[in-house]
Amino acid sequence: MIVDTIKQNLALCANDVVLDLACGNGALSQRLFESCAALVGVDISEYLIEVANNYFADAPRFTFTAGSAAAYLRVEPAPERFTKVLCYGSFAYFSQEDAQESLQLLHDRFVNVESIFIGNLPDRDRAAKFYAPREPDPRELVDPQAQIGIWRTRKEFASLVADAGWDAQFSTMPSEYYSAHYRYDVLLRRRAAHPV
Repeated sequence: MIVDTIKQNLALCANDVVLDLACGNGALSQRLFESCAALVGVDISEYLIEVANNYFADAPRFTFTAGSAAAYLRVEPAPERFTKVLCYGSFAYFSQEDAQESLQLLHDRFVNVESIFIGNLPDRDRAAKFYAPREPDPRELVDPQAQIGIWRTRKEFASLVADAGWDAQFSTMPSEYYSAHYRYDVLLRRRAAHPV
């Protein structure tokens, strides 16, 4: 279900070069290999990237590298090669500053990226459905190191991405998906320049 959702939202095709941010051990990334020309996975955990390189890398088309998303986006030597970006289940763990910088760098440096799919985001408006019957500590909802990461409403997320030049289209997984009752997905598209 997750793989199908990613492929459909990104409309992956044979000539796409995908950047998978916070890719973890590469197991999800590997399921996209047959649908694209190349993929680079990035994750802050050196251990998980070691696993990805041991089990899933197939250079030069499919590679994995260790580092934070923002750090990688600042130094990628050929950002123009990428056409699609994925961040599944991990964006809530980016600090507010890293989230803002990453979105801006993707907009400014990765000029051929058509769309970004950010999946499995915790919805602040539905946090009570996750935490019930207890009431969460408000600090827990804005801490990127908390169990679920930062909870944002759709409005808050749309504002975050708009500031970096992206338009947001929200969706949710089917009801049978285990966390559909408190999470959403978002597809970002580059905001069209308005004529002066």
